[in-house]
Amino acid sequence: TRFWQEAGLAMGYPMTKEHALGMRSLNRDAGLAKMQSYFGKSVDYDGTRNKRIELMEAFIQKEGVEVKPGLDVLLSYLKEQGIKTAITTSSPIERTISYLSMVGLENSFDKLITGYMVKKGKPEPDIYLYAAQQFGFEPSECMVLEDSPAGITAAYHAGCMPVMIPDQDEPTKEIEKMLFAKVKSLDLVVELLCSMDC
Repeated sequence: TRFWQEAGLAMGYPMTKEHALGMRSLNRDAGLAKMQSYFGKSVDYDGTRNKRIELMEAFIQKEGVEVKPGLDVLLSYLKEQGIKTAITTSSPIERTISYLSMVGLENSFDKLITGYMVKKGKPEPDIYLYAAQQFGFEPSECMVLEDSPAGITAAYHAGCMPVMIPDQDEPTKEIEKMLFAKVKSLDLVVELLCSMDC
């Protein structure tokens, strides 16, 4: 959210934290519509988005990529159990691989799937339908871990099991209704999986 706010201010849009939270993980069409709802039809969405990416890239080059707490525990468990994994992201594949490489995780997932591989990105369900298809699974067999409302909405409408790990804000009542579960950190997903299958 920080980079959306800074980019908005740089482009002349007084973006609040609430505005920025609403922009997370949205595809271009949804992001444009959201910014227009904030600042009017003449808003420069592409310019603001490009500025956000520029600011984010500069920060990451200086500070590195932060790994979510509990990821190592979860990945270890999934590998031990032979559970297939995928990253499904709105970011381009090159940027995704670059960020993963910075923290030594470039070979930790079975598949990397981006919004550029499907017709419509989050909050539409396409990316999760495509991911399930790549593994030969039914969406109902797939658990999706998300921290954004757009991601949860996409997973829910794909027919997956959406699990939220809240990051910058808690889910709204509307999002709560879509959740299969909510956990505080990624390592607690292990307990969730065990409660289902152990």
